[in-house]
Amino acid sequence: MTAAQYESLMNTCNPDGVIGALAIDQRGALKKMIAKYKDEATDQDIEDFKKIVSEELTPYATSILLDPEYGLPAAKARAESAGLLLAYEKTGYDASTPGRLPDSLNIWSVKRLKEAGADACKFLLYYDVDESDEINDQKKAYMERIGSECVAEELPFFLELVSYDANISDAASKEYAKVKPHKVNDMMKEFSDPRYNVDVLKVEVPVNMKFVEGYGEEVVYTKDEAAKLFAEQSEATDLPFIFLSAGVSAELFQETLRFAKSSGSTFNGVLCGRATWANGVEPFITKGEEAAREWLRTVGRKNIDELNAVLQETASSLQDKVQKLS
Repeated sequence: MTAAQYESLMNTCNPDGVIGALAIDQRGALKKMIAKYKDEATDQDIEDFKKIVSEELTPYATSILLDPEYGLPAAKARAESAGLLLAYEKTGYDASTPGRLPDSLNIWSVKRLKEAGADACKFLLYYDVDESDEINDQKKAYMERIGSECVAEELPFFLELVSYDANISDAASKEYAKVKPHKVNDMMKEFSDPRYNVDVLKVEVPVNMKFVEGYGEEVVYTKDEAAKLFAEQSEATDLPFIFLSAGVSAELFQETLRFAKSSGSTFNGVLCGRATWANGVEPFITKGEEAAREWLRTVGRKNIDELNAVLQETASSLQDKVQKLS
């Protein structure tokens, strides 16, 4: 990592080297959330909501993850203290083609993300470690290209890995919960290879907490088994890694982080999206901007303050890992 990359990476962290970032790079998902309360989400709705979230919550976050399609006004509106990550991938994937293949935004490059003020490039990759080489080799080559772009621009590369099973349609099912640890931990091993030039992995926790003993009605993993899987996840990579909230409630996400810490996980922070701001969509659409701001200043801020307090207890500094890699 060059000095310029290190400086940019530290812009996304707090002084202790922990990332407490706010994620609102959702596009398709946010349209669906807005469409629950009106006939159709407009581009203006999406831009305005992102901007309001940025203005109200970035004073309490180390950085914000946005997309360059709808998020640039929000990027400009963020607190001076908050770093900026910009997403490089198109939203969703082409369901008519097997393999959930990656695709980058047509009129963007890592150079252009940097010119737009990004401290880091984020790319989301859907990955099934057990899918065919024909599909996975395409994904590996694609990540090599993005990693090389980031090296050329001296911009940190945050790779968001979302696991799936090509033969299990419901990732929230008990069936998928049984294979999830293998899917998550093994793909982390793959993309920790230096050939990809990844600087930070953004990943799921290795279990579905709703199937952990004491956290849900059905048990797939005992607490001891789940703890072992969290420890194995840390052992799967030398890279800094942060957890995504995957749309679970703020309370469950905070409990998950405590469980991870007690299990020996050396995670280095979070990129937390819907768990922080999702319930602000309804007042924004049904009652207007001021109602949304009021929700964000109260409940939204409470969510982020509570998360920051949990991070202070649980997350490890990424500086130690970066220094070892250097």
